[in-house]
Parts: sequence; C-alpha cells; structure tokens
Amino acid sequence: MLGPTGHADTFTRDNLPLAGEWPELLLDGFDYPEWLNAGVELSDRMVERGFGDHVALIGNGRRRTYKELADWTNRIAHALVENFGIKPGNRVLIRSGNNPAMIACWLAVTKVGAVAVNTMPMLRSGELSKIIDKAEITFALCDTRLLEDLVAAAKESRFLKQVVGFDGTANHDAELDRIALNKPVRFEAAKTGRDDVALLGFTSGSTGVPKATMHFHRDILIIADAYAKEVLQVTPEDVFIGSPPIAFTFGLGGLVVFPLRFGASTALLENASPKNMIEIIQEYGATISFTAPTAYRAMLAAMEEGADLSSLRIAVSAGETLPGPIFEEWTRKTGKPILDGIGSTELLHIFISNRLDDAKPNCTGKPLAGYEARVVDDDMNEVPRGTIGKLVVRGPIGCRYLADHRQGDYVRDGWNVTGDSFIQDEDGYLHFAARSDDIILSAGYNIAGPEVEAALLSHGDVLECAVVGKPDEDRGHIVQAHVVLMPGIAGSDLLVKTLQDHVKAMIAPYKYPRSIVFVDALPKTESGKIQRFRLK
Repeated sequence: MLGPTGHADTFTRDNLPLAGEWPELLLDGFDYPEWLNAGVELSDRMVERGFGDHVALIGNGRRRTYKELADWTNRIAHALVENFGIKPGNRVLIRSGNNPAMIACWLAVTKVGAVAVNTMPMLRSGELSKIIDKAEITFALCDTRLLEDLVAAAKESRFLKQVVGFDGTANHDAELDRIALNKPVRFEAAKTGRDDVALLGFTSGSTGVPKATMHFHRDILIIADAYAKEVLQVTPEDVFIGSPPIAFTFGLGGLVVFPLRFGASTALLENASPKNMIEIIQEYGATISFTAPTAYRAMLAAMEEGADLSSLRIAVSAGETLPGPIFEEWTRKTGKPILDGIGSTELLHIFISNRLDDAKPNCTGKPLAGYEARVVDDDMNEVPRGTIGKLVVRGPIGCRYLADHRQGDYVRDGWNVTGDSFIQDEDGYLHFAARSDDIILSAGYNIAGPEVEAALLSHGDVLECAVVGKPDEDRGHIVQAHVVLMPGIAGSDLLVKTLQDHVKAMIAPYKYPRSIVFVDALPKTESGKIQRFRLK
C-alpha cells in the first residue's frame, strides 16, 4: 500500500510496476513518518541536530560545513521553484562529475520534491537522449564544462526544453549560481510522501533501451540506516573518500548519503585515480574508502614506497568482486578490514556484506539485518549448500523499473533475481561465483571465472586479469584469461606456461586457462567494473 503523495506531476507514480509485479518488501525496523523529504533529512535536519559547524563537504580546495551546505541548497531550491517553475514530481536531470556543486544540486532537486536523474560525464548525446525520453525529462542542470553533449541531446529532444548551467569548479560563476546567490537561505521544502519517488537510477551497462530503477525518499535513508549504520558504524568523525561516480547509486550512497546521514564528512575528487586518492587520504585523514580492487592494489604498492594510509579504518571494495590475494595482502599490511559486499542499482546499494569483526577472503558475507538471501535453481528451488546457484534477495528495498516489461525478469515470486551466481556454505556465508552469464561451461564442468582470476592474481607478475569463456569445438568453451602484467614484465610463451602451471597448483587443474592473452589494459566502466562482454 502506497502512502500519500506530494507530487503535482504524477508521472513516476503513474509508471510504477503493477502491484503484483513488485518484490516483497520487508520493512520491519525501517519506520519513517508518512511525510518525508530526504533532502531535508540530509541537510537542514542535520543542522537542527547540532551538526551545523561540522564539515560536510571537502572539495575544490575548501571545506563546507553542514550550515553552509543547507544554505547553499536552499538558495538553489528557491531558484528552481521561483525562476524555473519546477514542481514536485518533475524529473530533473543532473549532469556532473563528483564535486560539491553536484551534491548541492541533487539535494536542492530533492528538497523541491522533484525526481533527480543523476547522469555521468562519460555519457554522450545519444545515451543522454535515451534517458531523457524514458523519463520524459523537461529540465536539466549541467556543469558548464559538460554542456556540449546535453545541449546536442536537447536540440533533438521532444521533451527537454531547458538546460541550465552551474559551475562545478570553485568559481561559482554560471547561470544557476548567479540566480541562487540572491535567494534566501531558508526554504520551505516540498511536502513529499515517504513513498514518493525521489530518484531514478539508470542501470549501468544497459544496451538498447536503458532501465530506470525507481527509489523513494525512504529508500535513500534506508541504505544509510541499514548498511552504513550496521556495517560501517559511521561516526561524525569519519571522512569518506571514493572513486565511484555519484551518478551511480553506489557512489551516491557511499560518498553522499552515508556521510551526510551521520554528520560525517566526504572528500570529493573528479579524477579519483589511485594517486589522487592517496594524496587526499593523507591530506584530510580519510577513514572510509570506496574504490575498486585494482585501486587497493595500487595503494598497497604506494605504501611500500612510503605512503601513509594509516588514517583509513575501513576499505570498502566496489565494482568487482574482491580477489582473495588482495584481501589477504591488505589485511596483512594495514591490520585493518577490507570489506567485500554486493549490491545493485535495483536495490539501491549493498545488501550482503562482510562485517568489521567477521571478514574473510573469497567471501561476500551475509545479508544485512532486514534482508534475506537464497541460492536457487532455475525453478526458484533452493539448491544444496556448497552448490552454485542463482542469488535471490528481498529486503526493505526492491526492484521497481519505470514502465518496463523487464520487471518480470528481475522479480520472481516476490524475490529480486540479481543475475549473480553464488555458493552458500554450511555456515550461511555467501561466496560470489560469477555473474550468471559469466559461468563458463567447459567439457561439462561449470567454471567460475573470478576463481581463476584470483589464482592468476596471486602470481607476482600479474597486475590485473579478466577471464571469459572462448568458444571451442571440442569443449564447448575453454577458459581464456586476458592478463595485464606488472610494469617491466614482458609476455612470452614461457610466461603463459608458468601462469598455467601456477593456476593448476592453486585450484582444480581442469579450471586452468587454456588460452592466455596479454593486454595493455582491460575495458572497464566508470565505476570500475570490467566489461567482460567486450572481451568475449
């Protein structure tokens, strides 16, 4: 049963899946008032709770307090309503890299009751057009450095009527900034329902028509009150840093929602290379990091050369599953936990994770409090422990696609079908095997690519690798490894044999890569996920 709506523009509520197509929602313990505005809860409410002088945002060479953030977002909210006529329920596209201005725009859009559609700088006009058409977006906010592709999309669009620029640098000298400058610092936020859509998250790596996941105001708070509270145990003294784009729900949670929900700080980097992250961790004493396994490997190398990353109390691994060798080396060198977990855009953030006092290599962990997980076969029957099957999950958040027939593919019998293959051991711990379409069937054996990758990564000459199935007349498929070598190491037939023998010694010999291809780099998404489909 949906609660009341504050939306004047009812597009998102009108396009929710039919009631029978929803996953079952387990909301016990996640209680919020009927009327709720997530933008207010993450800014003005924090000032009311005494965090006004705490640092909220670090970026562009300066620190901003919670009071400054609340004032800034309220000025923008006034501009959106008074100058641009934005009404509750309108969709507003935001195009920007990870900078304080993007966060201010997102909070302001949420405060006025509009539906935020955050998009990545990487997207080009054709990709933006698909998002605009799907969500019927009429208004957009864009970092002025990224206007070209969005303006091109607007010229071709029957929906997008207005693109307003903001300055993502320290200068604050663009149309939106100039208008907002003269507005009051107090704003009466839109009265939105906890079940009003606040965010459309478009799934990464979509081909053809993109899928838009629909998230309510309560969902934005749930991810903090579940994962960030239970697993990260965030305090106001924490400083977050990370590489995922805020345009992805993973980055929005880890770099915006989690710190702001608990009075902590976030340090933002538009170019979050390992080198830049290391500098910022040292400069600001960052305590919680969100990045990909390969970046942690670079950090380990930097520690050998004298980098001081001792301020980090938690490393959260994102994008790719965390290989055992990196887990073990990080834990040994730092004495601090590195936490693997799994989430999805459909469920907004992480739902299964290791814990600070219960983390081990090659293990994704257990469901968060309030979530349930099973490993099932194609008929949704639970498979025996120790057997590969498909992961299904349910909890307080679930998949709701915007007007999309693919809702039925992701939701079955009230469960969210994640598209991942897992093994659950006798103690209830869940172990990632592969994406369900990345299981390699070779001569009758099911082989999980990530297990072969972990074996290869434990060899000192291997920097990165990705394993895929290559069609083969005799075996159906063979295991093929695409390997990036450490600097100074050259590929050769002898090294191929050495790596094959190494894998045979580490795991069951039938899993070894019969083909090894040495490459300069692996294709990746902006969030750090390896695009194995391109290797196939």
